Order: sequence, then C-alpha cells, then structure tokens
Amino acid sequence: MTTPTSTPRRALRAVAVIACLPYLTLKVLWVAGSHLGIPDGSGLLDHRLRTAAANGASVLMDACVIVLALLLTRPWGLRVKAWLLAVPMWLATGLLAPVMTGYPLQLLVRAARGTGVRPPAHSDRAVFLHEWVFAVVYTGFIVQGIALGALFVLYARDRWAPLWRGRLGDLPAGAVPRGSRAAAVAVAALSLLAAVPHTLWATGSVVGLAPAMAEGRGADEYVLEAVFAAFTLPAAAGVLMIAFGLGGSLPLRLPLALAWLGSGATACWGGWLWLSSGVFGGPAADRPTALMILTYAVQMIVGLTVLALGARFLAARSRHAGGTP
Repeated sequence: MTTPTSTPRRALRAVAVIACLPYLTLKVLWVAGSHLGIPDGSGLLDHRLRTAAANGASVLMDACVIVLALLLTRPWGLRVKAWLLAVPMWLATGLLAPVMTGYPLQLLVRAARGTGVRPPAHSDRAVFLHEWVFAVVYTGFIVQGIALGALFVLYARDRWAPLWRGRLGDLPAGAVPRGSRAAAVAVAALSLLAAVPHTLWATGSVVGLAPAMAEGRGADEYVLEAVFAAFTLPAAAGVLMIAFGLGGSLPLRLPLALAWLGSGATACWGGWLWLSSGVFGGPAADRPTALMILTYAVQMIVGLTVLALGARFLAARSRHAGGTP
C-alpha cells in the first residue's frame, strides 16, 4: 500500500496542481482586465462586472482542486471529517466527468466528419472566446480529473476500504436501509424523465428548447446532450443494484462507483445548466423554457437523492462493520 506521501501520490498531486494553472492564469488575467483569448465584439466585454464576478467565482472553484489534491496526499487529510472531503470531491467528480467524456467525443466526431475545430458546446460560444482557449481549458480539466480521481481512489482505499469490499450477494440482511427500494425505483423513474429530453435534443429535436439554443445547433451540441442523457443511467443503475441485490456476484464497489459518478454528473450539470441558461434574466430568447427548467430540476433531484441514499447505505454499513467514517 502506498502512503499519503509516497512518490506516486506526490507525482499525481503535482500533475493536478500544474493542470490547474492555465485555467487559473486565464481567469486571473480576465479579472485584471486582460482580453487574452477574447475577440473584439465578444459578449463577455458587454457585462464587465458580471463577467469579473463569474471569473472570480470560477477561480475559487478551480483552486479547490488544489486544496483537494493536498488533502488527499497529506497525513492530516486522513483526519478530516468524511463529509468535508466527500461533498467537494463529489462536486468535482460531477463537474469534470462530463467534460472528460464529452470533449474527446466531440473531437472524434469532428475528425470523423472532417470538420474544423470549434468550441465544444453551444455554438454561440465561438463569439465569446478564441478556439484555442477551449482546447487549453478542457485539456487541463481532463488532466485534473484523471489525477484527482486517481488520488481519491488511493485515499478511499486507505480510509474506507472495508465499506466497499466484498460482493453484492454477500451483503447481510438489513444492510440496505428501510425505504431504499422505493426510493431507488423513484430515482430510476426520474432518471428516465431527465434522460428523455436530452435524448431528443441529442437526435436533433428542438422541442422545448429556448429559441436561442435551438438556433445553429450542430454535432457538438448533439454529443453534449447525449452525454447528459447517458450520465443519468449510472446513477439509477447503482442504486437499483444495491437496493435489490442485482448482480450478486459483482463487486460492491461497482454499483457504488456508478452511483457516485452518475449522481455527481447529473446533479452538478443540472444545476450548472439551470444557472447558465439565463434563468435569472436576459433576452427572452435566451431564457429556459418550462421543459428545460423541469429537466434540469429533475437532474438535480436525482443526483441529490442518490447521494443521500449512498450516504445512508455507507453509514449503516459502517455501523454494522464497526468502521470509522
């Protein structure tokens, strides 16, 4: 077993920290008034105070990656209360996983179609930033996710291995808290409710989309919608497997990992899409429709419910095993 200060962990920590620097540098420069990577006429230059506030907030968010990298690799990190680590790590997983999946898929689709490089999400972002900014930023996010994820797996093995060892079929009677089965079925139903609109939008439908989002959509947008739809499935699969003991010969860590990954991505991006879709104002064409708001709200409900179910399950398992959270 490697120790929190072993050479592999120090190397992963260094990679995670270095991967944050390009994004942090750009954001700090923009807060300071620089236009690096921002073309003339960009909409970012029309709302300087709002843009500066958003950039400042995103600097703090990415700086949290550095804090997590330190926490996961220092001896004192093993003494931090479980929830103080688990919540920000869950948020980081949820925000980074769709980027780590979606951006490479978009590059593959562009290569297959023979199209040039363009921003990896909504087409109107080409107006806001130069294309190289997206390549630098998303590459950094992918490296951050890989390094931070590896560090978290090593940390969890040291601190919580008894909680996720064994197989699903070996769970003792009463290991699943009361009410979990009904909640798991509800989560599965809500997951489908969230996945259907994203699936429609991934196939080119504009039903229920705001006019500004429906206009000029292309392959990049379709890939992203498919990714958002796909991430609702692991969350539902994980809780159903644990609640009903499906796949008894499978290792317990599999459904736990599915629930962790799916719930984080679903909740975090549901919240991010809701906040970034103009819900607090802006032109009428930019504001989310009722279907969009409902979809994003259901995503948040699914993700948070799965998080709560997972926490209950692990807490009960810790009590039965006499473990320390």
